Amino acid sequence: MKIKLLLFSLLLAALPVFAETPKAGDIAPAFSGQDQNGKTVSLADFTGKKIVLLYFYPKDFTGGCTKEACSFRDGFEDFATNNVEIIGVSFDSADSHLQFIAKYKLNFTLIADTDGKLADIYGVRMDGKDMAKRVSFLIGLDGKIVHVTDSKNPDTHLAEMKEAIAGLKH
Repeated sequence: MKIKLLLFSLLLAALPVFAETPKAGDIAPAFSGQDQNGKTVSLADFTGKKIVLLYFYPKDFTGGCTKEACSFRDGFEDFATNNVEIIGVSFDSADSHLQFIAKYKLNFTLIADTDGKLADIYGVRMDGKDMAKRVSFLIGLDGKIVHVTDSKNPDTHLAEMKEAIAGLKH
């Protein structure tokens, strides 16, 4: 019995930890990851300095993900004017991100979450897959989550994030 319990405990310890998806008002989970250029990007780099639009998406070069990335690209000036740093995260490699950025002239950082640690910390891993759900988090200067958009529709993310940012001004 002790051996079975020990084996069960070891099995549980080996499983990835899936956090609950943070909600507005929660302190954003700290993260650190490698961007498309191999540079380490951390939430701590921006806390107190910039608002962070952290968005998770399933896969580079797919229809909805390309549409979402391009909408953030096209709205970049509005975001930059409002002191917002855009950071995209998927399970894709840094090399895939470099190609995605080049092809669509993206003007923001993409983090390569190849092991899914960031997706797990934010509770956005698709069930049973090495892929993130489409979820965006707006993180205020104080490190707290201001707004969460959890929608499969990429257009909803841009609209809700712009509205949430506008709400920060009042």
